[in-house]
Amino acid sequence: MGTAAQMLAEARRSLGLSGRPNAITRDYAARHGEEFLKAAWCDMAVTYWARRSGNAPAVLPGGDRAYTVWHAQDFQRIGRWFGGTAANVDRARPGDIVFFDWGAGNAIGAIDHVGVVERVLGGGRLQTIEGNTGDACKRRVRSASVIAGYGRPAYDNWTEAMVRKLPLLRKGATGEDVETLRALLLARSHPEIGPVEGPFDAKVEQAVRAVQEWGGVEVDGIVGPQTWPVLLRVH
Repeated sequence: MGTAAQMLAEARRSLGLSGRPNAITRDYAARHGEEFLKAAWCDMAVTYWARRSGNAPAVLPGGDRAYTVWHAQDFQRIGRWFGGTAANVDRARPGDIVFFDWGAGNAIGAIDHVGVVERVLGGGRLQTIEGNTGDACKRRVRSASVIAGYGRPAYDNWTEAMVRKLPLLRKGATGEDVETLRALLLARSHPEIGPVEGPFDAKVEQAVRAVQEWGGVEVDGIVGPQTWPVLLRVH
């Protein structure tokens, strides 16, 4: 299986995708029938990201999903479901699969929509990446009032072999790996770095040094095999 960071990196690649049919609905329809080409595609997007990032067993414990209620029930069945109270929402983690009820309830049978948690903002709010929101893939900020709950995928732990495959990042770097780094720093309470999009700048370097000091590794401002496990540590 893959990791939460890989799941989020795949979701970010879909940002800006809009309309239907699209790459996500075509991928799902190729396996499950042409009726999905123009169907609501929020959960098809989660399925697509999970499969392409190597996370299908963790994110899709019941197999491919286009229907959000069944997907939430899959997490409930395996004991990895958390109801959408404000306290629970603040305990969400990047990579969790978050389900919404526009009727402002927590009943699984009333779920309308789904996305993936990118950042926990506190105060019962999450930053998410969602497909089929305004018929597009976008970032959203959602509050506990519309969050029915979330499922926690059993992502792989970061083993030494996996960490060795991660890039070495330092000040001046740009690209998707840096966006993943920025998202992880934001999740570890470093809002001073600004939004997820951006380079590895002086503010990011300072935040990395703070994380390194907290994690008990060499404080050099470089994200490598010692620092990635600290950033990705699950508490």
